[in-house]
Amino acid sequence: MTQFDFGRLLHFWETRGPDIVGLVVEHISVVAVSLLIAMIIGVGVGMLVWDRPLPRSTVIAAAGVALTIPSLAMLALLIPTFGLGWTPTIIALVMYSLLPIVRNTVVGLREVAPAVMESATGMGMNKFTVLFRVQLPIAWPIILTGVRVAAQLTIGVAAIAAYVAGPGLGTFIFRGLSSLGSVNALNFALTGTLGVVLLALIVDALFVAITRYSTSKGLRA
Repeated sequence: MTQFDFGRLLHFWETRGPDIVGLVVEHISVVAVSLLIAMIIGVGVGMLVWDRPLPRSTVIAAAGVALTIPSLAMLALLIPTFGLGWTPTIIALVMYSLLPIVRNTVVGLREVAPAVMESATGMGMNKFTVLFRVQLPIAWPIILTGVRVAAQLTIGVAAIAAYVAGPGLGTFIFRGLSSLGSVNALNFALTGTLGVVLLALIVDALFVAITRYSTSKGLRA
């Protein structure tokens, strides 16, 4: 295996700069699209089942089962129906994102104090108004924590999606692993791996800021 050479790595980054930037943009894009879809589905489903024991347990269990399927197996199962590229990648990422989002939505809504909801009802609010104007704002930090966990998960899984010709930094990782012994094999693998790690750290910090500034001052710890 080729030994690590920092100077060669810097030269690799310099010559492959546009390719690296393009893959980073692809990686961010596929994660963002998947998270948005997962948020719409996950928060919506959580709002529907949070106070219904049987549907709630069923939905969370189903999302948990999906999360236990190995990512390579999941992607391979999607190929016959959806082919290669963005579509199977997004479907897989959405499925992996649902458990933390649905679970945290349910937990957040259930943790709102009954006295608060009773007070809102006493002020003339109906069930849906209480849900949207009282429960959701109070549960928002917990819901965002679920989205934050899902974001970290999808950033990592998106790298594996290169297996189905998916977009993102996984392309470099797989290229490096498939060409072990060549001059740039280690550079490809390191660049892809470091890119994924840095993206995860940046996105995590971004969610910390979003949670802080989108949460009511009265709810901040």
